[in-house]
Amino acid sequence: MQSLSRHSQLPPASASRVRGIALIEVLVAMLIFMLGVLGLIGLQSSMTRAQTESKVRADAAYLASELTGRMWADLNNLAGYNGTGCASQTRCLEWQTKVASSLPSGVGAVSYDGGSGNVTITVTWTMPNGDSHRYVTNTTVAKPTT
Repeated sequence: MQSLSRHSQLPPASASRVRGIALIEVLVAMLIFMLGVLGLIGLQSSMTRAQTESKVRADAAYLASELTGRMWADLNNLAGYNGTGCASQTRCLEWQTKVASSLPSGVGAVSYDGGSGNVTITVTWTMPNGDSHRYVTNTTVAKPTT
């Protein structure tokens, strides 16, 4: 009978230490897991920011190409497509309004050289974080000589 009572006594001290170490191992594993999750959240944030900047850059390229098309469709009024105010050229003013509404702090400017037909279209914008960007395209738009 006495041998039975020996086994029912408290476990040796080394067994309780093992349980404490297991708890520490679990806490360390949770810490490592949480650091990994925080890293993934940071990566997702930077990917979203890069995607937004890429979309705005593509919009700027599209808007510059759109103005080139407008100029080709309006060959008789090319002189009106010059400067940031676009003089009184309605199509150019519409384009500048579209740039301002499509891009964050967007501004469009056109430089047209009537002699050579060279056109420089500049689209600038400022992202919400304060970074300024510019898209510049050069092309030639001239009346055909017949």
